[in-house]
Amino acid sequence: MADNLHEKLKALRNERNWSKTEVAKRLGVKALSTYANWEYGDRTPNPKMIKEIATLYDVSINYLYGLPEDTNSGNDERDFLNAISDPELKRWYLELPKSKEEDLLKLRKMWEIIQNEDK
Repeated sequence: MADNLHEKLKALRNERNWSKTEVAKRLGVKALSTYANWEYGDRTPNPKMIKEIATLYDVSINYLYGLPEDTNSGNDERDFLNAISDPELKRWYLELPKSKEEDLLKLRKMWEIIQNEDK
């Protein structure tokens, strides 16, 4: 995750002269503190919310994460979805961004355990 995501969120909001309350409302975030913590760098939005933020500000996800712009990013995702032959894997891929941040953290820990099993 980009170290300066919180700085970009604040800059994008300030460019539009929006308050934190207004941005939280536009994103459908119920608690202002949730959005504020993203800007303070105390918490990080989940992947689904990153997409929402990118859409709101009309920027790429790569920009938010501080990654190089990939002109083929839309094609890569489309190609990946077409390449998935296992319907269960495809469902996982499509549903994962909708998950709660806490669940994603648990999944990440489980994945780390699996990766370190043979070591």
